[in-house]
Amino acid sequence: MWKHISVRKTLDALSIGLSGPPALAFAPAISLAAYWIGGERALIIVALALPLVLAIASSARKVVSRTKDDNGLMPLDMFAAEMETLFAQNQRTGHEAACMIVELDGFSECLDLHGNAAGNVMADQFRSRVVSVIRSHDIAAGLDQGKIAIGLRAAQNLDLEACIQMSGRIQTAVDEPIMLNGTSVYMTCSIGFCLQSTLPDVAFSGWIDAAGAALAEAQRNGPATIRAYSSETQRRARVRANLRSEFIAALDSGAIRPWFQPQISTDTGRVTGFEALARWEHPQKGVLGPQVFLPFAEQADLMERLGQVMRHHAFAAMRTWDQAGAIVPRIGVNFSSDELRDVTLIDRLKWELDQNNLTPDRLAVEILETVFSRRPDDVITRNVTSMSKLGCCIDLDDFGTGHASIASIKRFDVSRIKIDRSFVTKADRDASQQQLVSAILTMAERLNVESLAEGVETPGEHALMAQLGCDHVQGFGIGKPMPFEKTLDWMATHQNKLNGMPKIGRQAGP
Repeated sequence: MWKHISVRKTLDALSIGLSGPPALAFAPAISLAAYWIGGERALIIVALALPLVLAIASSARKVVSRTKDDNGLMPLDMFAAEMETLFAQNQRTGHEAACMIVELDGFSECLDLHGNAAGNVMADQFRSRVVSVIRSHDIAAGLDQGKIAIGLRAAQNLDLEACIQMSGRIQTAVDEPIMLNGTSVYMTCSIGFCLQSTLPDVAFSGWIDAAGAALAEAQRNGPATIRAYSSETQRRARVRANLRSEFIAALDSGAIRPWFQPQISTDTGRVTGFEALARWEHPQKGVLGPQVFLPFAEQADLMERLGQVMRHHAFAAMRTWDQAGAIVPRIGVNFSSDELRDVTLIDRLKWELDQNNLTPDRLAVEILETVFSRRPDDVITRNVTSMSKLGCCIDLDDFGTGHASIASIKRFDVSRIKIDRSFVTKADRDASQQQLVSAILTMAERLNVESLAEGVETPGEHALMAQLGCDHVQGFGIGKPMPFEKTLDWMATHQNKLNGMPKIGRQAGP
């Protein structure tokens, strides 16, 4: 990305020299010199050629000077050349300079909510506001629609405090609301910067990377955050890099695999499926849940790889249960947005099911409600509908938290909605919770989709879900997530309990 563009700089200097006032002032002298040296023939040649040379140089200067867009941003290649020159000069002189990267918080979510046209307006406002704050001799370039790199040139008072103040002024400018479709929308931005003196022995590209690392740390600490690069930032970056390598190795070695949580029918009490939940069996830190490593996996672009590993183990478990004679109608596997954007997903899924001798109806594709409530792109829409047509069951996960429309439920041919645990908790003792759950279940019945209550932890919650007409339940009150090796014993124990206990049916009393 950061290449030195020497040709552009040479053209710039040459065109300025040939087309500026000095060249015009020396034109008569050049003509006289040509006559003195070569006579009339030389004078005629110079008289004809000199205007052409000046015109070409002037045009070249115009092309070279056309370096900034309407918002005052340089092309990325010119920005890189300027920054590299600045870096080298300051290394020789000892002057201080800084590289800063500014990024809009949640810009992709804004695109989902408001569309590309509104996103273009937001990005344009963001760029112009940032450029309006920086000094006239500083430089800036767009990295993405909602991301800008800034070079702060050397100044006598440029230090950590000055960079923080500059960052604060940028955030204040960006915070001003903009109007989108008659509605005020507020933007925030996160900023990471690196003073050149912080990296005395690092090459130019390391300066840009350090500012990016500071930005990443700012974003991990919440929106509208400012971070300066430091040795501690470098240490944490190394830890994350090591963790990434460790995470990849764990995916390959099988240390990351699904644990299985049972789902049962409220009508018969029988097992209707298992949900595959990712667990990292770390040799030093013990069993780590997804809340620990999923954010890291998303940042490291490893969600697709994780999904492939989870399906591999989940389908192998189904095959083993079938061979053991255990009745598990369905396995639920979570699909991330990254996976759903993979254009090869359907072909790969068909191959995986075929390799494990499983029919598509044995797979419940679990998709977070937030994926449906955003504006899904064409690839996501095509993949979800294709999986439904293939025969897979589409489970809408964490229902009630993402504001998915009823139209989305029908559009994606959802087979089952999973009621979020926040609605289920203490529902047997809280009348308002009961009303919410009852409303959700009535809607599910009218839409002819199945329902499953998550987070069922007590017999009272289990009984209430059955009485209200929920089809399936899942939670610690039914069974905790367990490694595959324990699933057959759990199912045998559960079946023994069913044989000796009355069923919890929908017609049962409270």
